[in-house]
Amino acid sequence: MVVVNPRHARDFAKATGRLAKTDPLDAQGLAHVAEAVRPTPRPLPAAQAQALSALLTRRRQLVQLLTAERRRLQSAPQRIRADIQAHIAWLEHRLARTDADLAAGIRSSPLWRTKDEILQSTPGVGPVLSRTLVAEVPELGLLNRKEMAALIGVAPFNYDSGTLRGKRVVWGGRAHVRAVLYMSTLSAVRHNPVLKAFYERLRAAGKATKVALTASMRKLLTILNAMIKHRTRWQAKTA
Repeated sequence: MVVVNPRHARDFAKATGRLAKTDPLDAQGLAHVAEAVRPTPRPLPAAQAQALSALLTRRRQLVQLLTAERRRLQSAPQRIRADIQAHIAWLEHRLARTDADLAAGIRSSPLWRTKDEILQSTPGVGPVLSRTLVAEVPELGLLNRKEMAALIGVAPFNYDSGTLRGKRVVWGGRAHVRAVLYMSTLSAVRHNPVLKAFYERLRAAGKATKVALTASMRKLLTILNAMIKHRTRWQAKTA
């Protein structure tokens, strides 16, 4: 069995002239995709990896709930402020417990523990990004830099036709991993000497802030991918 991106399957059906959409047509279209494309099967993550991924998902949910409650508190009437504050305190406690469970999960595996130590040796990379990469990106260190950038969604795609040169854009990939990578990059371009110099060089060349940050995200991901591949800790002179 292979789980394919539903957008890819639907676009394939449209490309073959199937514009109508019913369950029987979808079944035929999926069979056609499997026969024509032959997508590569990926092994189902082990139970331990699925449990770690579930903890990360729960952590994201708790952070979103905390953010929403803190915003509500800013404009809440006095009558309900105590209730919101109590909920915030409970959410903070659950978030701390979840972080502790994540740390324990990482320590339970020698491989994960080694990866976590390598990743966190990099200035700007904290436990959230490290654990996200360990749990959500098992391909880290196994793919080349271009494949890894496309997997996470920080690879620029061309939009050229003839003499027209369109704007390069990034899209797709693993959005939740990309969001964590973005936050870590904001820290890295201030505290990591290699990323800071790279980011400042792009800005000095006239690149927009978002373009420079996206390029810095891609460079940080490339560095981390190489570190895991070669099992080496952070070394600024070779990054």
